[in-house]
Amino acid sequence: MTDTPGWASPGSASSPDGREPGASGPAEPTDRPGPAEPAAQPGADPQGQGPKWSKDQPPAGQWSAPTGPPSPGQAPPPPPPGPGWGGGYGGGQPGGYGGGSYSGPPGGPGGYGTPGGYGAWGGGWGGPPPAAKPGVIPLRPLGVGEILDGAVSTMRTYWRTVLGISLTVAVLTQLSVILLQGLLLNDETTSTLNDRSASPSEILQAVGAVMAGTGLVAVISVVGTIIATALLTTVTSRAVLGKPVSTGEAWRDARPQVPKLFGLLLLLGVIAVGVLLCGALPGILVAVAGGDKGASIALIVLGVLAAGIVAVWLTVRFSLASPALMLERQSIVKSMSRSAKLVRGSWWRVLGIQLLAGLIANIVSSIVVIPFALIAGAVSGDGMAGLFAPDAQSPGWSFLIISGIGSVIGSMITLPINAGVTVLLYIDQRIRREALDLELARAAGVQDYGTSTPGPVPGS
Repeated sequence: MTDTPGWASPGSASSPDGREPGASGPAEPTDRPGPAEPAAQPGADPQGQGPKWSKDQPPAGQWSAPTGPPSPGQAPPPPPPGPGWGGGYGGGQPGGYGGGSYSGPPGGPGGYGTPGGYGAWGGGWGGPPPAAKPGVIPLRPLGVGEILDGAVSTMRTYWRTVLGISLTVAVLTQLSVILLQGLLLNDETTSTLNDRSASPSEILQAVGAVMAGTGLVAVISVVGTIIATALLTTVTSRAVLGKPVSTGEAWRDARPQVPKLFGLLLLLGVIAVGVLLCGALPGILVAVAGGDKGASIALIVLGVLAAGIVAVWLTVRFSLASPALMLERQSIVKSMSRSAKLVRGSWWRVLGIQLLAGLIANIVSSIVVIPFALIAGAVSGDGMAGLFAPDAQSPGWSFLIISGIGSVIGSMITLPINAGVTVLLYIDQRIRREALDLELARAAGVQDYGTSTPGPVPGS
């Protein structure tokens, strides 16, 4: 046992009966004589003249308890040991541990299971008790399946709040996307880009409109995702304690940290882009200096690949900064430091769980989105093949609306799963490193938590 907060180190205090804390086995009777005071033997003379045993005694190790009824005032013998692991062990008897007893070598003292010895191994022992589960997860280190199940259970148990938040954010985001695509990416812009006889100014104007529309769509999507993440983080943290929360309560709790969450994600994006630019910088400098074109391209590709590995490493390292900022009320820099501390030593595990959760969420979302896209292509008249034709026109309103409905449903699935897995990963890492389960148990009102050994972890 380590001296972590909330845990007492063994040997810190003595128990009332004089035994060391943590010592196992029954306490010694207080009337047992010490080594300097011989115990009075049964059959001894009341006047203290010494024992009056018969001279004919059975050999050592062959004495058996009397089978008759106990005499008045004599305690009844202990019951036989319960069934344990197998039939019995000892003396070549068939079976295994628990059913019989080990009596030791011939002529030796009695052993396990004999009168005056210990009960059989495994008698009545059913393993450690299960961990407390006041909410969607048990209060102990979690397995991969439990983290995924906790995110899904949050959606299923608190579906009104979770789906209400996801639906609102998804509808507002997709409505903005549909309006921007329908108004900015119109037929005139698309035909200008496909017209080979267009002047450079016309092409530049069309490209600017496309970039502006794409940028606005990206900004709206990011804003919606950040707000949904902030609200769903609060909902998931309450679900761990088994306490429901309404959308209004979640917003009141998350609102003070939302500006910091914007700053955090903006800083993480700047760091990722900066790392990629640093990787491509040597190749760019060679190209600007008039060096070999093939060498500059090779340097850019190799630099971007190497920088991409670094960017992925940093992304996973700071992936728990968002729940740390929201739940601990930390600053931007402090939340990044907390994430780095929690991920240290578990980088591959965090990456694998997040990739698995993202893959599952995107597969489920695709199952919903693709049929809507096919229906939208069929309703628009040109079908899906018309969208990829060289002279393809901009998608019509019918295509945008129908495909937008599918995107809304898909976002309602991916947003809660991704946010829930991130929060539960953060809680799991804190349970493993900081014994957060003790604080969660107190917050959930679990009685006598921590006095027994929790159950095993079904996975890593």
